[in-house]
Order: sequence, then structure tokens, then C-alpha cells
Amino acid sequence: MSRLLKLILAINVLVLVVLTFTYPHLMVGPGKLIAGHQSINADCFACHTSLTGVQSTKCVVCHKPMDIGRLTTTGAPVVKPLTSTPFHQELTSQDCVACHSDHAGVKRYQVQGRFNHALLKKGVSDKCQTCHKAPVDTLHRQISGNCGQCHTQNKWTPATFEHDKYFVLDRDHTATCVTCHVRNDYQQYTCYGCHEHTPANVRREHVEEGIRDFTNCVECHRSADEHDIKGRQGKRGND
Repeated sequence: MSRLLKLILAINVLVLVVLTFTYPHLMVGPGKLIAGHQSINADCFACHTSLTGVQSTKCVVCHKPMDIGRLTTTGAPVVKPLTSTPFHQELTSQDCVACHSDHAGVKRYQVQGRFNHALLKKGVSDKCQTCHKAPVDTLHRQISGNCGQCHTQNKWTPATFEHDKYFVLDRDHTATCVTCHVRNDYQQYTCYGCHEHTPANVRREHVEEGIRDFTNCVECHRSADEHDIKGRQGKRGND
């Protein structure tokens, strides 16, 4: 390659570098900013730092965590305060770009699908109803808290619990949840909320049948049908 060609190539590269730093929104921008940031659409360095990307320290200059959902960036009250944003005050660190992306073009700068609950302080991440409105269907109206026993923080639906898998709520077993699950703990249950059997009577009747393990009632009694008992037709004992 001749010296002239090398010089031309070097000049072209230099021009590209100058243009990239002078007009980054035109040269390397992945798309226009979201509507709220249109005023800085041409000022990439309002959020970006050269060669290191977006820094959350620049975000909180305008978006103060304690005011998110209450006040605008100019300090004016939000017309309709957001009730779903108080978790911003409970984050372990102000890592804004972990969840947010400003570019709303065809090629987004950073696609974020969900909020990372691991960013919340200890003791806050398991209090779902602080941020989330509880469902109002028949089942959830009976439940307060302990969402994590059926749902995960990575994906809300589908729920990981099917009651019929453990016990069929048929016939007389249409009672409220607290009848069987005390203290709002749905991983534990008791049959003595309704049944008049005493532990001594239960023990005596089961021992007579050759059944030694009778602590987990639903292991054998899977529904309200007293004749539908696991093991009755087969081997008796600890089945």
C-alpha cells in the first residue's frame, strides 16, 4: 500500500472518530430516546461517559430516588402520583440501567424484560404486596402474604401450585383456607380444624388397620370420599 493511500485511510479514520464523538446520536445511536428524554436526544453525554457507557450516577442527578413517582425532575408534583414506585427507595444500589433503557428505537440499546428483585434490600423482596396489588379472585381474597409459596420472583405466572394435586376440594371440603392452613402458612395443614377426631382416636383406628404412619392425612385421604383411600385395594400399612 502506497504512502498516499495510508494517509487517506488515516484521515478517513480520524474523521470518523471526530464525527463519532461530535455527533454520536447520528453516528452510533441505536434509536431515538423515550418521550421523556427528547430534550437531550442530541446530547449523548448527558447520560453516557466516553468509552465506559451509561453511569447511574448521572441518572440520579435528575431522577432522585426519593422523589420518583412523587415529583418530576424539575421538582413539580406529579399530577397522578405513582403508587407502584416506592421500591426505588429500598434498592441496595442505584443501578438504574439494570432495569431501564432510554432508547426506544427499532434497535434498542439495552432490552430489559423484568425487574430484578435481587436489587431490593433484605426484608423487602419478600413483601410483594408493598408494591403489587393483590389479585381479587375468590382464592386470593383469602390469602395475605406468603406469595413465594406459589409464585416465583422471576415469573409471576403460571403459579407453581395446583391444590388438586394434594387434596381435592370437593363435597364438604369447600372451607376457607385458614380452616386447614393456620397462621397463613400454606405449606402446612391440619385436619383438626373441622374433624372431631382426637390424635388418640386417630392412632387407635389406624393401628387397628395396620397403618403406622398417619401423620400426613392427605397421603392416603386425597378427597372427601371416605372410601377413596390409597392402599385400601392394595397392600396395607405405610402406603
